[in-house]
Amino acid sequence: MADVRAFGARGDGRADDTQAIQRAVKEGDGLLIFPRGVYRVTRPIEVALADCGPASISGSDGVATVVMEGAGPAFHLLGTHEGTADPKSLTAQVRERERLPLVDGLEIVGAHPEADGIRLEGLWQPTLTRLHIHDCRHGIHVVRRNRNLIIAECHVYHNRGVGVFYDRVNLHQSNITGSHISYNKAGGIKVLESEIRNLQISGNDIEYNYDLDARESADVWIETLSSSVREGTIVGNTIQAVPSPGGANVRFRGHSGDVRQKAGFWAISGNLISNQTVNIHLQYARGIVISGNSFFSGHERTMRLEQSDYIVIGPNVIDRNPDYRVATGDGVVFDRCVGCSISGVVMNGPNPAGAAAVEMLDSSEIAITGCQILDPAPRGVLVRASTRCRVSDCTIVDRRQPKLMQEAVRVEGGQSIMVVNNLLSAGVQGAVCGDLAAARVEGNMTE
Repeated sequence: MADVRAFGARGDGRADDTQAIQRAVKEGDGLLIFPRGVYRVTRPIEVALADCGPASISGSDGVATVVMEGAGPAFHLLGTHEGTADPKSLTAQVRERERLPLVDGLEIVGAHPEADGIRLEGLWQPTLTRLHIHDCRHGIHVVRRNRNLIIAECHVYHNRGVGVFYDRVNLHQSNITGSHISYNKAGGIKVLESEIRNLQISGNDIEYNYDLDARESADVWIETLSSSVREGTIVGNTIQAVPSPGGANVRFRGHSGDVRQKAGFWAISGNLISNQTVNIHLQYARGIVISGNSFFSGHERTMRLEQSDYIVIGPNVIDRNPDYRVATGDGVVFDRCVGCSISGVVMNGPNPAGAAAVEMLDSSEIAITGCQILDPAPRGVLVRASTRCRVSDCTIVDRRQPKLMQEAVRVEGGQSIMVVNNLLSAGVQGAVCGDLAAARVEGNMTE
């Protein structure tokens, strides 16, 4: 084993150990061991797999600290893989000398404004486990091309940039699981202008990734620009923050109305999502299923969907315990959306800054079915300038005295609108109000 102290590293927190560690990479047998100590480095430790062969960097079960005092990553793992995940695309070089680079059991600390934790580039099967990366610019920075990346049981904490950053990377098959990713100012997990397929985010705490001085913030942030991000899951996580400018717990933003450049084909299920300006923000998204989540404290909205198509919002709960004290907006907006549905959702006390608990604005083929919208204000549902939309089999009631809900359903313009078979309260202005010439209103029970 290449114990870095055998190559001259001191690990005393005072000596510059960069040269000794780099020598251990070059002359060792591939298993780089950091015994207990504090190792100062002033330039990136380059691990070029084509030169050194299979590599494993181990911190002896978490007792070693690497402090990066220069610009760039503390560790730069570099491979030559240019293929896909298909075994036929692997070269003999990658299969025999570059497979499965491991980094495990280290604390990595940034002590320079441009210090990063780890950079991964051109790798096949990189696996990162049991790491504590903090006070860097970016924690884990994934660039260029990689395949089959696993990040597990890591703490990526309090970094100035992004916690886990997929930065203009071509990558298929990546799992982030069992990790704590929090207090990263530019995003907890961020995908920027990347070609991504099969990204699984499961069983993590993703919390307080925001910046009050930035224009936007998000805990999980998918920003495609001109690229393509599809086929992923966000499942079984706790995702929460505090309200911030342009803030979202989960944000998907495609490039434009071009269906080829919309972010989508994801499942968002079984999460606890809370405490941001908007809990889920979709813009230019397509083919996303949102179900089985518990939402609370969407300070402006629970979900805002803009220019998005074929989004399914299944059974979820939108609620807020009274002991949280702060009143929030909550509710769902469909803005210029097509072919979406919301069903089986229970909303308790939505009081959004907008016009209704659920709004359909300039949208078409939107269905609200089987939902319970309880004690909304100012109204339950607004359908404005929309086409072929329906509200059916819902309970929209105001149980308060005196009533605060103005109307259960309001229709403004549009055509081919159905409001049928609902149980409604008559609000202050009535039950179903507005421009009803283009609407079919029948079979409703009003109390």
